[in-house]
Amino acid sequence: MIDRFIQDESGQGITEYGAILAFVAILVALVFAITQGALAGAISAAFSSVITKLNALSSAAAASS
Repeated sequence: MIDRFIQDESGQGITEYGAILAFVAILVALVFAITQGALAGAISAAFSSVITKLNALSSAAAASS
């Protein structure tokens, strides 16, 4: 019974995915801590730029129809 328990690898995949997820979460936290908020501003500016361009494109499409 103990040998079967040791050789059973049915939960191994979920454990590996959990470890990878924890590693990625730590990396993201470190990047945000190192950049001290500069990264958040850059991401916000990028999304604002995309929104502005999409709004302009929408207005142009509405005006042409």
